[in-house]
Amino acid sequence: AKQVRSNLCRLYLRVWYHTNSVIQMSMSMISIIGSFVFLSSALLQQGEALSVDGPSILSRRAVVSALSTAALSTSAIAPSAANAATEEKPKRSFRRYPSIRFISALGDPKSSSGSGSETWGLWRDDPGPRGVYLKDYDRRLEANNNVAPAGWSFDPTDWWVEEHGLIMSTPEPLPRKSVNKETKEIIPEKQYVVTGDREITTVLTVRDDGTWELEKGSLYDVTHLPCRSAAYRGDTCAPMNANLKDFPVKPGAEMPVINGCAKQDYAVLFVLGEVV
Repeated sequence: AKQVRSNLCRLYLRVWYHTNSVIQMSMSMISIIGSFVFLSSALLQQGEALSVDGPSILSRRAVVSALSTAALSTSAIAPSAANAATEEKPKRSFRRYPSIRFISALGDPKSSSGSGSETWGLWRDDPGPRGVYLKDYDRRLEANNNVAPAGWSFDPTDWWVEEHGLIMSTPEPLPRKSVNKETKEIIPEKQYVVTGDREITTVLTVRDDGTWELEKGSLYDVTHLPCRSAAYRGDTCAPMNANLKDFPVKPGAEMPVINGCAKQDYAVLFVLGEVV
């Protein structure tokens, strides 16, 4: 009887221990979720214009729509304490976008400035989910007068592909002008808050003359490496020439060559908002 009671006692203690551990873990998870909800709520209540002096929170492409508000990094684009002591900059604010946008950029990955931004493009929505797989080109694009199910038009002589083998819509030219809110004057430059979803979030300035510069880091630092994109061009360039085994493309790798096509790789930048 003593042995039975002893075994029952040990069993009770084990059950209590594991139950208590589960309860503690559940309470911790509730606390974490509550903190996240509080943070998200606080960010949402800040309005359309935010100061560039807050915490940095970034998102992944897979959840860009859900986390785009929290992803608006601000402390990362503010001057460092050392620079702030010697350099006074006017306080800026920026307008966040409802969802993350994407810039297709060309330039030396090691450079923080350059020219040629007149050749850069902008997707206002993630083009991947709206794309058509290369293997489905004939029945979902060619058979539909080169109009994708999402409504965008396919140009057989100039088309874009992303890292999973999805044919994407062609990006629009990147806007390089802005308007002064107070004077309504046209300013020959535009500033975007960009990130590669790694360590650096900063301000990208693109100008009407095609020049561009980053306030911090290099073009590589603000490139989202898992997102690969390339334009395939030429009169003999056709999606059915692609080798489907070349996809998906590894993060940071070049897009594959497709027979009959002139290929141009582009860096992909996440755009969180714009300076106003």
